[in-house]
Amino acid sequence: MFSPGDRDSLREMLIALAQSDSRISGAAITGSSALNLEDKWSDIDLAFAVTEENEISQVISDWTEIMYENHGAVHHMDMASGESFFRVYLLENTLQVDLSFSPGRSFGAVAPSFRLVFGNSQELPKSAWPTSNELIGLGWLYALHARSSIARGRVWQAEFMISGFRGQALALACSRFGLSPNQGRGFDKLPSEILETFVGALVRSLDEAELRRAYRICGEVFVAEVNRVDPGLANRLGEPLEELTRT
Repeated sequence: MFSPGDRDSLREMLIALAQSDSRISGAAITGSSALNLEDKWSDIDLAFAVTEENEISQVISDWTEIMYENHGAVHHMDMASGESFFRVYLLENTLQVDLSFSPGRSFGAVAPSFRLVFGNSQELPKSAWPTSNELIGLGWLYALHARSSIARGRVWQAEFMISGFRGQALALACSRFGLSPNQGRGFDKLPSEILETFVGALVRSLDEAELRRAYRICGEVFVAEVNRVDPGLANRLGEPLEELTRT
């Protein structure tokens, strides 16, 4: 297990390495550290601007070699967002290191969690949370698949779909309170009286009767959250969702 000191030392080394890499023109601390919200479980999040766009692949390859040879990386995964490329490493001490590489024109803050260390950043459009309409649409999709999973006796898939259905209702509640709905980040910050209404929607076993019970409660809390956003839509969705969770 890594310590906060291990994490801080590695972050400083990576920033120093970026400053010495002539191909990197800027660096920023992102994530919880940029907001001074780190705790002992926080990971390392760094963003880099690469001077020449055609060098990004080589820079990522070189840094990956360094992470494996010098810093105990055991695996990595890749993601992309716009023109930015993210490589996420798991280290042998269980520390997660997220490094993003962007051309200079795409290097800048898309969220408040961005603190420039060196170089220049661009004014970029801020990333948006999912809209209520998107969350609602995903909610009833999960509900449809929960019904068919239960009916087919696919209990593990049913649990997954019911949990997704509940998650969309919680995400709607987060949006209503100005909390991040992404990856459950805002769930634990919701008022206790709101969270209490969701407790019954937890699946407690894979017994069919229990799956149906949790599914029914999910339908109730989901429609209640939709009603707070769009009463007309909640009225239209209410009957079909009741039919789904009853059959």
